[in-house]
Amino acid sequence: MPETIPLTADAFDYEAALEACARGERFALNALYQREARWLLGVAQRIVGDRDHAHDVLQDAFLQIWQKAASYQRSLGSARGWIYTVVRHRALDLARRSGREVSIGDDLEALSDARQADEHGPAGPDTTALDRCLDALDERKRDCIVCAFVEGYTHEQIATKLSTPVGTVKSWIRRGLLALKECLS
Repeated sequence: MPETIPLTADAFDYEAALEACARGERFALNALYQREARWLLGVAQRIVGDRDHAHDVLQDAFLQIWQKAASYQRSLGSARGWIYTVVRHRALDLARRSGREVSIGDDLEALSDARQADEHGPAGPDTTALDRCLDALDERKRDCIVCAFVEGYTHEQIATKLSTPVGTVKSWIRRGLLALKECLS
């Protein structure tokens, strides 16, 4: 069994790393940790509001990633997205248990922190384009898209958070996605 994950200067095979974790190959978890821990810590810290608790979240999340790697399903999204979702959910669980209210602004700042945390180089061109296009969106549309597609909130949960009718939230998401598609093409 190889002890490397296919890697180039710009690409890391997250799916291969998760598959190796599912087989019990510890080097793969270490590779994921080395690649993403700094960014994931920023996401967790923004959500829980405390660096020590963020470290706890990160430790728990990597344990869950190790134990549940086999449950990752390619058809439901990217491997990297799955990893970030595990960390976000662990952080949100801790925030809820501790009574901390997490606002949509905190979620957006966590994403921004994660994008900027990599000290080894700038984000790839796709991320830069997406950031530019997201920044160009109306704030309400951007918030709804981030809540729905990054944080995994339902339309109803977003409507409740924003004190806005569900139909309006759906419209903002649809219009925002159309604007993103146009901007990215």
